[in-house]
Amino acid sequence: MNVALLGFGVVGRGVYDLTLDRSDINIKYVVCLEDVTLPGVTVTRDYQQILNDETVDTVVEAMGGLHPAWDFVKAAIEAGKNVVTSNKAMAATFYDELLPLVQGKKVLFRCTAAVGGGIGWLSELGRVRRCETVLSVGGIMNGTCNYILDNMTRQGLDYDVALKQAQSLGYAEANPSTDVDGIDTWHKIILSSNVAFGVSLDKQSVPVCGIRNIQAADVAEFTKRGYTCKLISTGKRTENGFSAYVQPTLCKAEELEAHIPMNFNLITFEGASAGRQSLYGQGAGRYPTAYNVVQDLCDLLAGNGFYAPCTGTVAAKNDGLLRFYVRGASDAWLQSVTAESWGSGVVTGPVAVDEIHAWLKNHPDCFMAAIR
Repeated sequence: MNVALLGFGVVGRGVYDLTLDRSDINIKYVVCLEDVTLPGVTVTRDYQQILNDETVDTVVEAMGGLHPAWDFVKAAIEAGKNVVTSNKAMAATFYDELLPLVQGKKVLFRCTAAVGGGIGWLSELGRVRRCETVLSVGGIMNGTCNYILDNMTRQGLDYDVALKQAQSLGYAEANPSTDVDGIDTWHKIILSSNVAFGVSLDKQSVPVCGIRNIQAADVAEFTKRGYTCKLISTGKRTENGFSAYVQPTLCKAEELEAHIPMNFNLITFEGASAGRQSLYGQGAGRYPTAYNVVQDLCDLLAGNGFYAPCTGTVAAKNDGLLRFYVRGASDAWLQSVTAESWGSGVVTGPVAVDEIHAWLKNHPDCFMAAIR
């Protein structure tokens, strides 16, 4: 296998390192903007050079973002090259175009590292689907948010202090919006649900709420009442289709999610026959993520492509009822659904997920968490 590696940052460098001693995977090109010298590798900024080289059968995209990553991946597939990516935003955003293109060009595509980093979550879902109906998927999918919430809970830190700590350790970017606003997790639950259920979820029908507005007083109130706050993603089959959303969630002390520490992930599926099973591990990092990229390359060598068919685009229907903690806003609607007070916040009676997320759009400065 001759590989062109797009990007030589955290993940790209990890892939290069992990394939150095392999005889079956040869990194022939690295496409990056930096001036890097690698023995036996052509480093270039000219992507057309890869497209024109018929000996390159596989492209690994480790650039991140939507463009030019998607433009390069699309061109590679159209040129008849297999593709492996760790880019959850690209895979989720262009899902409807990506899979038909792969099928039409009869090439192989995998993106295991896009969800769960080193956990191997999507490849496991592919195995599960062979003999099982997946009823639900989800869990803790973002190590940055889990690190912040874990340290706010264990150490009583303010949000800003916990965030700065995460940034100093490299768990959070200088601009942490994608993580703390839930967008990273949103892409991951969409991609996970698509694979689990064999559909393509309409992204606009999947609501998301992050942890940006949480305060130490909220966490203290939750702890007093026996709850731990985590950013939880949910995708599930329902009586009338599928439901999917991302939101801070209060987990009881006896729940496994309540005890996931630091920047670790816990991702779970429930099968009709196998029941509930969870995968735990590092959700990011150079070598954990690169490990699953290399695993995907090995799968391509074995002729294994994407994990699930796609039967069409569907909208998520989030009409299931949950109770919610809300702090930082008050209006007639919230008062009409309020059941009790918790410290400076209130707790609603059962409210539809879609309904409260629609309300939240008009109250961007308040904090909300579902109660399990």
